[in-house]
Amino acid sequence: MSILPLLFFNISGGEIFIILAVIFLIFGPKKIPELARFLGKGVYELKKTSNDIKKEINDVSNNIDNFSETNNSSINTNKQNSERISK
Repeated sequence: MSILPLLFFNISGGEIFIILAVIFLIFGPKKIPELARFLGKGVYELKKTSNDIKKEINDVSNNIDNFSETNNSSINTNKQNSERISK
């Protein structure tokens, strides 16, 4: 886990300890592994969804680039054909 997100909230080591102690008191030792598993699965799904969205955006961007190249090639061919016809 990166420390950077914790620095954003300006949380020190003592505050993290207090938060963990409160979580331990609220959920108890039997529920903490289940809670950690649930949070881990949630983070995994979030990252997976984020990667899927990035992939879709890249695919659409590549399709647009390919269409643009094809369209420009077609325009150039049409210009050349019209120049030959006009001569």
